[in-house]
Amino acid sequence: MRLSFALAFVAATGMVLPAHAQFGSGVVYDPTQSGHAIQQISQSKELYTTTAETTRNVIAAYNLAQRMATLPSTLYTSYSSLGRMQWTSLTMPANTYGNSLAWMNSASTGYGASASYQSASIPRTSQLTGYSALSSSGQQSIAARGATVDLSDAVNTTSLQTIGSIRASAVQREADISQLETATHSTDPSQHTEMATLQRINQALLIELRTQQETNQLLQAQALQQIVAQKIQQDNLKSLFQTGNSYQQTFNNVTPQQTSTGTQWAFHY
Repeated sequence: MRLSFALAFVAATGMVLPAHAQFGSGVVYDPTQSGHAIQQISQSKELYTTTAETTRNVIAAYNLAQRMATLPSTLYTSYSSLGRMQWTSLTMPANTYGNSLAWMNSASTGYGASASYQSASIPRTSQLTGYSALSSSGQQSIAARGATVDLSDAVNTTSLQTIGSIRASAVQREADISQLETATHSTDPSQHTEMATLQRINQALLIELRTQQETNQLLQAQALQQIVAQKIQQDNLKSLFQTGNSYQQTFNNVTPQQTSTGTQWAFHY
């Protein structure tokens, strides 16, 4: 058997090499050439094994894609009863004096926030008469409180516009989410291909980013309101220190001082 194996490879290579050993009548065996042939057989076996493994992987991927496209429809609709929390519409006020409805419209749409806020608020007082005649400390005290009023109006107007814009886009946002939900629960095989699924995932991530952006805007508005509230506290505290610092001097200038005679008279019977 080994002799036939050697003869076959010698004939296949068509090479006549110097003889190192004789087998039978004129048969030449070359150990080097036989080693090369065995190495080639081993490499061919590895190539065949790799090709067969790759073929099996391709077939498995195809079968998985086919199963995903033909899954029972119950798997698509098992979560179709997810609760939907839609934004409630704002209850419109009585609008007794005609200045409440515009504010509510701004809170729902974001439009005209500045005008509607001012119409529903006490008008801003312009610079006080005689302000220029006050002392520097008096001017600073009045200006600090006036700045608080101006800043509060600006922050509240911005917050009203932000909330109204978010509420206005909530309807379209709900429509987008419902469309994604419908496609996800659809029994149409085309909606369950890899590309369709990736597109829905991408759209859902974009909606999440937009929602996070709106949340950041609300947090920013709350932070500004807290800053203004802290400014009010700081102004009151600083004013208290100023009052306490000038209390003794003001008391001595305004209140008549008792003399020793007056004190003695008060306790004389």
